[in-house]
Amino acid sequence: MSLDPMLKSLGLSTIQRVLPELIPMAEREAWSYQQLLERLLSEEVAHRSERRTQTFITKAKFPFEATIDTFDFTFRSHLKRQMLGRFLGPELVSDHRSLILEGPPGTGKTHLCIAIAYKAIQDGFTARFTTAAALINDLCVAPERNVALQPYLRPHVLVIDEMGYLGYGPGADDVLFQVVDQRYLKGKPILLTTNKPLNQWGRVLHDEELARAIIDRTLHHGEYLKLTGPSFRLKGRTLDLDINSIEQSTEIKAEKSGKKSLST
Repeated sequence: MSLDPMLKSLGLSTIQRVLPELIPMAEREAWSYQQLLERLLSEEVAHRSERRTQTFITKAKFPFEATIDTFDFTFRSHLKRQMLGRFLGPELVSDHRSLILEGPPGTGKTHLCIAIAYKAIQDGFTARFTTAAALINDLCVAPERNVALQPYLRPHVLVIDEMGYLGYGPGADDVLFQVVDQRYLKGKPILLTTNKPLNQWGRVLHDEELARAIIDRTLHHGEYLKLTGPSFRLKGRTLDLDINSIEQSTEIKAEKSGKKSLST
């Protein structure tokens, strides 16, 4: 029996592909049998690792690709890469280190959480991205709550983005607490972004006690970081966002439009 069918039956597709190239190389360079075997297996392992990583990235449902290397720390002088070091290794999962990033829009909160989750995937862990609004809506309307919870409980790392950006209806506090509490009991970290100070979460969720319980469980093994400064999205641009100026500009445009319509 030839090698190809045996390699195929064992699922060693990479070895099957590279073997014709490596045998002549091994002969030219006088590799030992062990050297050839090590090279073949390393090719197979590397390919499987890359394929697994890509599968995990697809399942994570990131809205965009972001890594820690592409984050502009020079634009955030108060934030140092070293401050995030404990979240960029296997310890993120093994020590269930959760993180809450607070800050106004455009400060890089989502980028950093995706980058941390992406690094976890590279370390062999699974991750899932969702917004707070999507998670709450998904669980509130689910006919089988326990079944609907599983996609948020199974991954090693869960990113919950935009906590507090939108108003939430009845039951939001309950479903969010269930996710946080069950992940806390399982020792699985959460990376959470918000534009609201922690003392306003009770107002956002309509329940002060549950808000405190959510924060307590998230920060027990985690950290809270506040990002400040101008928006990355408006970098290099000067905008007048004074509300009075905006209202005056709107009134002037309305007056001009009215005059034009009268003259025509």
